[in-house]
Amino acid sequence: MARLIDVRNLNYRYDDGTAALRGIDFQLEDGESVALLGANGSGKTTFILHLNGLLQGQGAVEVCGLPVTKSNLPAIRSKVGMVFQDSESQLFMPTVLEDVAFGPLNLGMPAAAAAAAAQAALETVEMAAAAKRAPYHLSAGEKKRVAIAGILAMNPEVLVLDEPSTFLDPPGRRALAKLLTTLPQAKVLATHDTLLARAVCHRAVFFQEGRIVAQGPVDELVNRLGWDLRGEPAETGRSSAS
Repeated sequence: MARLIDVRNLNYRYDDGTAALRGIDFQLEDGESVALLGANGSGKTTFILHLNGLLQGQGAVEVCGLPVTKSNLPAIRSKVGMVFQDSESQLFMPTVLEDVAFGPLNLGMPAAAAAAAAQAALETVEMAAAAKRAPYHLSAGEKKRVAIAGILAMNPEVLVLDEPSTFLDPPGRRALAKLLTTLPQAKVLATHDTLLARAVCHRAVFFQEGRIVAQGPVDELVNRLGWDLRGEPAETGRSSAS
C-alpha cells in the first residue's frame, strides 16, 4: 500500500509566539480515511494547512512522494484537494458549473475538458441539476457538495476537509457522510463530529495543545477519551489521553 502523506517532527509557531504544532508525526496510506479529533486550538487546522503548503513549518512533510517545498507546490496542490469549513469561501463564480470548472481551468485544462470534468464531478456529488444555478442560491448542504465537486474535478489523490459538517443540519450531515464513503480518494477530516468520523474514517488521531496524544480505531479512541457524539468532552471530563 502506497504512503500518500508522510509527516515527521513537524513544528510550527505563529508570529505571536504561540507554538501551534509540537513534533507531529503522521502518515496516510492510499485508500485510508483518518479523522483528526481535538478541541478548538489543539492544532488540527494548522496541521492540515501544511499538507498543501498553505503553511510551512519546521520538519519534513512529504505528499505523494514529493517534499512540500515551494517548487513542488503546483504538483502537490493538484494531488491534495482542500475543502474548507466555510463552503462560501470556495464558491465565487456566477454559476455552479463555472465554479466547479475553475480549478481544472486553473490547472491548464482546455475549456471543453474542464467543463466535462466539472459536469462529471457534479454528477458524482448528485448536483448536476444545479449546474446553471447561482451558488449563493444553494442550501448549506448543497454548497458543501459543490465545494467538494470543485475539488473532485481536479482529480486529487487526497481529500482534506476542515470541519466539513459545520452549518449542516442532521439530514445534511448524514448525506455528507454517505457521499464521503463513496469517494475513492484517501481522506483526512479535521472534525468535532464523531458521528461523521465513525461513519467515514478508519482511524483517528487526537490532537491536544499541538501534539498528537493518542491514535487508533475511531470507536476505540472516542470511547477511551470520553468524547460525546458532538465531539466535546463528556461529563466524565476525560478529554485527554491518560
